[in-house]
Amino acid sequence: MTRARGAVIGVCLGLGAPIAACGAGTLTIAAASNLSYALEALNAGFAEASPGVDVKTAVGASGNLVAQIRSGAPYDVFLSADPEFAAALVRTGHADSKSLTPFAVGRLVLWTVKPGLDVSDIAATVRSPAVRALAIANADSAPYGRAARQALEKLGLWADARPKLVTGENISQATQFVETGNADAGFVALSAVVSPGLKGRGRWAEVPARLYEPLTQVAVITAHGSGNPGAASYLAFLRSEAAHRILESFGYGMPGPAAGAR
Repeated sequence: MTRARGAVIGVCLGLGAPIAACGAGTLTIAAASNLSYALEALNAGFAEASPGVDVKTAVGASGNLVAQIRSGAPYDVFLSADPEFAAALVRTGHADSKSLTPFAVGRLVLWTVKPGLDVSDIAATVRSPAVRALAIANADSAPYGRAARQALEKLGLWADARPKLVTGENISQATQFVETGNADAGFVALSAVVSPGLKGRGRWAEVPARLYEPLTQVAVITAHGSGNPGAASYLAFLRSEAAHRILESFGYGMPGPAAGAR
């Protein structure tokens, strides 16, 4: 059994119950790691709108979740941090093109909990001798990691940053590196630093959006979820004012009419 497959079975198994136990009343969601901080509130809001649907979630880097879905992971809905990852599933027949739904826009920040470290000037922070370890998510599989690299390159800081980088598998792990002090600073999601568990800890500065491609969050119904009415209900909820309020409270912006187009 592959590691990815084992992780997926963990979503649907309950003390030895077969995968078929994920019935019509269960909705399985694969979500990009940056959304993990808002998922509890989103799922609670969805439960109010659609009582009786049992929501199971798994989080990870968007690129890794795509690989799991292509390998047969029984997810009904994919919440991606990049439209391209969702579109890639559509192109290979693993998701429904008509269901593609941009629902939020993420924001990137530079964050530290190190006493006395000022992160208001990104260039000065990256070049500071006080910053020996700089956290970033994997730029190949995690959109927030790619955004951080784009920003560093546009600022002419990539060469300065590279020797200091500690790379997380996803944006949640990069956040943990900073939170635990294993990194002096790091590029993380705004949704993390404004979440109830981390709000008020350390200092952060938003990375100007002009420095990286938009972090448009997109939902899509997978081929596995095409027959699950809960999947369509969840996407409808993400378009609701209730969901917008929740997402905005975690620092997300709302997508424009052309969001998701590439």
